[in-house]
Amino acid sequence: MPHPDPHPDTHALPRPTQRIALLAFPGIRAFDVSVITEVWGTDRTDRGVPAFDLRRIAEDPTPVPMRGGLTLTPDRTLTWLTRLAPATDLLVVPGLDDHLTPAPEPVLESLRRAHARGVTIAALCGGAFTLAQAGLLDGRRAVTHWNLVDLLRAHHPLVTVEPDALFIEDDNIWTAAGTAAGIDLCLHLVRRIHGAETAATIARSMVTAPFRTGTQAQFIEHPTPRADRDADALTSVRAYALQHLHEPLTVAGLAARAGMSPRSFARHFTAATGATPLRWLLDQRMAAAQKLLERTDLPMPEVARRAGFGSEVTMRQHFASHLATSPSSYRASFAQRPFTPF
Repeated sequence: MPHPDPHPDTHALPRPTQRIALLAFPGIRAFDVSVITEVWGTDRTDRGVPAFDLRRIAEDPTPVPMRGGLTLTPDRTLTWLTRLAPATDLLVVPGLDDHLTPAPEPVLESLRRAHARGVTIAALCGGAFTLAQAGLLDGRRAVTHWNLVDLLRAHHPLVTVEPDALFIEDDNIWTAAGTAAGIDLCLHLVRRIHGAETAATIARSMVTAPFRTGTQAQFIEHPTPRADRDADALTSVRAYALQHLHEPLTVAGLAARAGMSPRSFARHFTAATGATPLRWLLDQRMAAAQKLLERTDLPMPEVARRAGFGSEVTMRQHFASHLATSPSSYRASFAQRPFTPF
């Protein structure tokens, strides 16, 4: 049975402060703990980022050992997880140094109960193995580090392991690929609750990209040596595209700027970014539209024009397919007063 909470809250935090629980037990990776802490445990309210209530949760108050002589001191026990609200609050499971490390049964049972209540659960890297131990991934899609795909399949054959995605969701359970993809997932989870600008502000303070396109394939492959001219040309083309999103951009036109044939350009571009040129452009236009909706009161047709969608109808269609919402609903949820970025 879980130990009683040694530090009961004496003052309820005002809603809508989002609660995030970092689930700790022996064997968790220090890197993932630091990512979770950096995203949700750093006060950035002076930059317009909402306050988060991050708690370190363990079976008992004993410091949790990690590799390298590090320890993590819990500030709450498993009973605190009952405070997590479905849909908005979050339970995050770090990866493991030994990916077959068995989690304590009270930890696994707490995961099952949280999921049954509708709490969003996320696992970074090898944390998918912990969710699989709990049976939460049986019959569901999941992802882990590309080098662990076969291991996860062998030990948990009921899990549908996707080999390429950076992160994935199935039935309110999120899993992420290795290491840096954990940062991608954490920022995405911020973005879906608090908006693209909040996620971008956190990313800037971490000196990382607010989102990456593509799949793990760009990291699994062993690319052949490429001329510096080609690499520089692709970088220059991406910079040009970002500055001209409001204009019609075609693969043929971008290829001409890179001095390549469209077929060669598409191949090199996908190898470098993990996304096709058209998919990359769409992602950049979605990000531009989200920022305009959050930070300006421009009318919808102007937002669509500046983001490069051409028409409000087209923009609305892409918001529906990618975010399951409309531009006007997105603005109503995430519009914020301007603040000085980091």
